[in-house]
Amino acid sequence: MSSSCASDRIDLHWHETEPGSGIRYALVQLHNPERLNAMSVSMWRQLKQVFTDIQQQRDVRCVVVAGAGGNFCAGGDISEYARFRFEINSLRSFHEDDVWGGLGAMLACDVPMIARIDGVCMGAGLEIASCCDIRVASASSQFGAPIAKLGFPMAPRELQLVGQAVGDTVARQILLEATVLRSDDMLRTGFLSEVVADSTALQAWVEQKTARILALAPQAARLNKQTLRALAQGHLAQSLETAYDYASSAEHREGIEAFVQKRKPLF
Repeated sequence: MSSSCASDRIDLHWHETEPGSGIRYALVQLHNPERLNAMSVSMWRQLKQVFTDIQQQRDVRCVVVAGAGGNFCAGGDISEYARFRFEINSLRSFHEDDVWGGLGAMLACDVPMIARIDGVCMGAGLEIASCCDIRVASASSQFGAPIAKLGFPMAPRELQLVGQAVGDTVARQILLEATVLRSDDMLRTGFLSEVVADSTALQAWVEQKTARILALAPQAARLNKQTLRALAQGHLAQSLETAYDYASSAEHREGIEAFVQKRKPLF
């Protein structure tokens, strides 16, 4: 968990499947409930540190990203904006260093990530969810980035990220019309993997999917994420240089041997 006692913080909770198993997953919780978990500058900086730490933990097999108090994230913490938004250099630093520092650390993390979305998922929340591999939401959740009402556009890197996740048509709709979409709309775009009835069903669904991921080969998951990232960046040739280095690994042997022996693999 984050060492900060501030109300605006990123909490990191470690969970072990069974005591002594050595198999862990992480719950990353956006915590600023008085502002519906809006992201403060401090939270963006903490987000970067949290995912940098997770990436270095080789026994972590899954990350669940969620919000505190029944909401995912309402966007940026507007109460801070007057401090830096009205000057070019400070505005650039906020987006390129603080915001993209956090989002970039998420994108660079090789551990599978599940976004557990309840309540509002706006602006910064949509960006954070876009970094996750699997996204599920309760039926009443709301999605958008109505920042045109605040007089500013989405930063280029952030727009590229969101546009790739929601698709060009939806990106234009939420930015140019300030449209707020529901979970079923986002399911149809492919942004969401599943929509469930309520927060109780949401928790159960995420627990089920987390358990499924934890039972699979963690090395394969990390390698798949590395390849997906390389392909997204147009680095196929670079990926091919090391694509088969896993050949003699213990997990590779265990998976094949378990299948031949008709038993459950132990990864």
